Amino acid sequence: MWQQAERYPDPRVISIDPSFDAYRVNFSAVERLATGYRWTEGPVWFGDGRYLLWSDIPNNQMLRWDEQTGAVSVFRKPSNFANGNTRDRQGRLVTCEHGRRVTRTEYDGSITVLMDAFEGKRLNSPNDLVVKSDGSIWFTDPPMGIAGHYEGHKAEQELPHSVYRIDGATGEASVVTRELKGPNGLCFSPDEKLLYVIESRGMPSKLIHVYDMSADGRAIGKGRVFFDAGTATIDGMRADIDGNLWCGWGMGSDELDGVMVISPAGKIIGRIALPERCANLCFGGPARNRLFMAASQSIYSVFVNTQGALGG
Repeated sequence: MWQQAERYPDPRVISIDPSFDAYRVNFSAVERLATGYRWTEGPVWFGDGRYLLWSDIPNNQMLRWDEQTGAVSVFRKPSNFANGNTRDRQGRLVTCEHGRRVTRTEYDGSITVLMDAFEGKRLNSPNDLVVKSDGSIWFTDPPMGIAGHYEGHKAEQELPHSVYRIDGATGEASVVTRELKGPNGLCFSPDEKLLYVIESRGMPSKLIHVYDMSADGRAIGKGRVFFDAGTATIDGMRADIDGNLWCGWGMGSDELDGVMVISPAGKIIGRIALPERCANLCFGGPARNRLFMAASQSIYSVFVNTQGALGG
């Protein structure tokens, strides 16, 4: 049974390395904002409306939590099995849908399909995405959503596991890499010189790969392993302004469920322990210093002593 910590500091916010002490807010506790869903994913903050959106993939819906009232309402249903969400540099919602497309929600609420196929073949099940400062959209496309009828509709895979880039000016799509098995969460370093991508179906280890960006910021060089998570499940991630990676983590052990924080040097420095596996997260609040965590059946938050990098 979930119980919020009644005393500060919250023992669920754990310094594994002394360097993480600087990122803890001692007078903040982990809060459960909403619960009762099947599989929460893709949280995204709308500061101009003071609300959080997230996906509940198996229920084929997106939910909205209002910061001022705490009320939860349905934002979109059906959602075409929406998974990852972010905002573009014009503030519009951009969504990866297990219904085999990437979409943008316009200011008037209408939906524009940005990509649903590549070279005449249907996408697999777009998973997570990030928007770069040049307006380009980078997203992962593993086949998890077409593997069965729980998080999408079962279908034949037509394309390899891929990471794609959609040009912000022309809309032209290109392959970033096809070297990863189950490409999942991704994010840029704060200066956008590095791209991190989680390989969630690698064997025997789940890995975070890092790529140096090309001089024009449109492509990547040869990747290298940044972090080896072993058999732990690692899902989505976002970077803070210091380049730390805040990663959704868990599955199989209470000692793993929650968020792990990895330094730019590739070292785990902190953990936020949750009673459920965390899939994905985002930074929000007026100062981008509130971490929102989509964890299995619930949404949690905690204030931290850093800010999310722009574009996450």
